[in-house]
Amino acid sequence: MDAKLLLLPFPSPPAALHHHPPAPKSLFLGASLPLLHPPSPLRLLRPRGPRLAVVAQAAVKRRKEIPFDNVIQRDKKLKLVLKLRNILVSNPDRVMSLRDLGRFRRDLGLTRKRRLIALLKRFPGVFEIVEEGVYSLRFRLTPAADRLYLDELHLKNESEGLAVTKLRKLLMMSQDKRILIEKIAHLKHDLGLPPEFRDTICLRYPQYFRLVQMDRGPGLELTHWDPELAVSAAEVAEEENRAREEQERNLIIDRPLKFNRVKLPQGLKLSRGEARRVAQFKEMPYISPYSDFSHLRSGSAEKEKHACSVVHEILSLTLEKRTLVDHLTHFREEFRFSQSLRGMLIRHPDMFYVSLKGDRDSVFLREAYKNSQLVEKSKLVLLKEKMRALVAVPRFPRRGVPATSAESEGTNGTAQMLREGSDVEDDEDEGLSDMEDLISEMSGGKSDADYHWGDGWVGENDDSPPDFEDGDDSSLKEVKVTMKNTANSANRKAHVPVFPDGKPRERW
Repeated sequence: MDAKLLLLPFPSPPAALHHHPPAPKSLFLGASLPLLHPPSPLRLLRPRGPRLAVVAQAAVKRRKEIPFDNVIQRDKKLKLVLKLRNILVSNPDRVMSLRDLGRFRRDLGLTRKRRLIALLKRFPGVFEIVEEGVYSLRFRLTPAADRLYLDELHLKNESEGLAVTKLRKLLMMSQDKRILIEKIAHLKHDLGLPPEFRDTICLRYPQYFRLVQMDRGPGLELTHWDPELAVSAAEVAEEENRAREEQERNLIIDRPLKFNRVKLPQGLKLSRGEARRVAQFKEMPYISPYSDFSHLRSGSAEKEKHACSVVHEILSLTLEKRTLVDHLTHFREEFRFSQSLRGMLIRHPDMFYVSLKGDRDSVFLREAYKNSQLVEKSKLVLLKEKMRALVAVPRFPRRGVPATSAESEGTNGTAQMLREGSDVEDDEDEGLSDMEDLISEMSGGKSDADYHWGDGWVGENDDSPPDFEDGDDSSLKEVKVTMKNTANSANRKAHVPVFPDGKPRERW
């Protein structure tokens, strides 16, 4: 019976359960989410605006180049000396007391009380100390430095016509043909303008300039447009290169075809992508800095092409073909420069180089330099190099270095002193903006009384007296004194003076 029960089928479920359909499967979670803004077919087919060129927005890695950084490095001391000279020449007879110089500590970057006489003695070729009484010390320029200062003033007066031309070209490049006087003052030393250019050349040439009152102060306006001056330095160089290539083409008959490749300056290393973007930017048509740029849209490749032309022309007008980046940023409104002017200069390493040396960044015109030296030097630049040679004159000249400042004038004297290892270039890695470190290095924690003058033997312990022999004249013979070396040199015992026969000398 148990076996029959095991063979019975399982009881069937109730009939009411068969009327319910099976539960549906769960749907995809995202299918039930409503779209807030469904894309319309018209929006998808809307034409996009013109995209900016890649060359205008491309990021180029900045690479450090030592030849250009050395130009900033070697002018650190010269910049300090020129500050001191400008303070000195503002006094009558170009003589000033050290007590009056102490009022300019903040202008010179001095925050703690230090001895200014140590700073002036650091540059014996430029400044000399004059004692007038016990407690009155004055300083003035040396005859060589004073002569260079007068030559610089005379040369600036002679080159007044060139300064007027540079000022006219600067106004011709601006948008409204007027610039604030205070903005032009930032470039007066770089352009070679006289110190008081507003009261001199701006008033002497009313046919070119006119002083106007602007919203933020007095400004200078251009009154005459000269089409002969509206030729940039880049256009002149392009004409010269084209004439040179024409002569070479006439000399060589069966010359192979030249590929259109970018000629990068020597020492400039770019990646393949950067070189391609530089080539694309060069292939764009040239936009003159003297043309009307009011229709150019900000951020476009054409506007950046025009901005590069303006910066190139401004650097061509400067004496040393370089200036501070901050000086260019003052002209954003006049030339419609972008807010990231420094980034724009870095994006074009084939034309400019931005140096981070010094307190503020500097921009160089690359084509004007060769191995950290200017290709073409004006007379004012040659005078500056002579002044740099006077700054490099050491306080204690070493053997082989010319002691007088007249022998060290000129560029050859500067290079020779630097090659000889002048002690003024030992702190090149330290910025002269921190004047406390400079004066601490000069003084060395000692006063001037700690220095001993003589032939090098002052202060040494020499117990051996001179030999005064009594006798006839036959005993006045030349006796050579030699130093007997001890057997055990490792103990470093004192040397005992002996006579030629080996007998030790007497000691007093």
